[in-house]
Amino acid sequence: MTELLDDLKARAGEFVSLRRDLHRHPELAFEEHRTASLVADKLASFGYTVERGLGGTGVVGTLVRGRGARRLGLRADMDALPIDETSGAEWASRHPGVMHACGHDGHTAILLAAARHLAERGRFDGTLNLIFQPAEEGGGGALRMMADGLFERHPCDAVFAMHNMPGVAQGHMVFRDGAAMASSDYATITLRGHGGHGAMPQHAADPVVAAASLVMALQTVVSRNVDPLQAAVVTVGALNAGRANNVIPATATLEISVRALDREVRALLERRIRAVAAAQAESFGVEADVAWRSGYAVLVNTPEETAFAREVALELFGPQRVTLHGPPLTGSEDFAFMLERVPGSYLLIGNGDGTDDRVGGGCMVHNPGYDFHDDNIAVGGAFWVRLAERFLIAEESTMRG
Repeated sequence: MTELLDDLKARAGEFVSLRRDLHRHPELAFEEHRTASLVADKLASFGYTVERGLGGTGVVGTLVRGRGARRLGLRADMDALPIDETSGAEWASRHPGVMHACGHDGHTAILLAAARHLAERGRFDGTLNLIFQPAEEGGGGALRMMADGLFERHPCDAVFAMHNMPGVAQGHMVFRDGAAMASSDYATITLRGHGGHGAMPQHAADPVVAAASLVMALQTVVSRNVDPLQAAVVTVGALNAGRANNVIPATATLEISVRALDREVRALLERRIRAVAAAQAESFGVEADVAWRSGYAVLVNTPEETAFAREVALELFGPQRVTLHGPPLTGSEDFAFMLERVPGSYLLIGNGDGTDDRVGGGCMVHNPGYDFHDDNIAVGGAFWVRLAERFLIAEESTMRG
């Protein structure tokens, strides 16, 4: 296993340069035209059969070896975020207001590094599908690719994805069975009252007072309606009302983020938020309109596939660099939709804990100072290579334990 990792490290320079090029030229959801073209051209040069345009800007590279019936999918995301970069790196974004603040440039480089090794030296028997997905950052690119026939055109018996994790030592692998990331839903609550003069509130129905009460009442949904052993988050991120200190406005609007790690809790949160909004509004003599926007599903890793991926990491890196069952995250990820269709697992690779002096060391994702740790290209690439070789050679009984 050391030989594989050493080989990926020795040949990582090309993909470090590629990653930094992608970082300089970030593209938002469904605008990843340059990125997708670069990925597709690289895959074709490695010998993959390439399909472009799935889900708009998605790319799939397929490599078939032997006559094996097994089919594996490995997924990387490609899109950037609408953030002004402050990392100060030489390869910082050249596009104001857009940056790779979540490491998708690194995920793409990892999978391309693995793609080249598997094409040139991979020992496997079956079908390898490398899925480069657009619009993970809230755009639902996974759903778009599936709507375009991703798994009908490129069937997979299992699918895996990897994401970097700041705060965890670089290259350390983290796995988790079951619910690993939260669902994400969004609500806009508009309270409609009757405006008036601030000096004569008796002639108005004040939505601002109702909104203030509603903000506090919503906190009881988690503390009093959700099982204390379950995780849930209700966050009021914005409250907008009025423009003058002596005018009672006619409306007030709340923007709310809702997250859960259980499908039933997710449904409960929607029911209770709607009920609390209606009851609070009525008590203040105003009306509540709730516009609910369903986001990403709970990401649930299947136990058998997670156990398989965990075994690969233990074999490759040893127990000191593997967390067998890490904590769940309340962030969201649209790979959850792929896992609703195909068994698989979503795993984490440490991006650094801030103990080195590199640019962005330990900085959390979605932060303007963030940067991906380039040493993970070899580590993550080696993991994908070994997982693919094990999955596409092992008998079904071996993978299933």
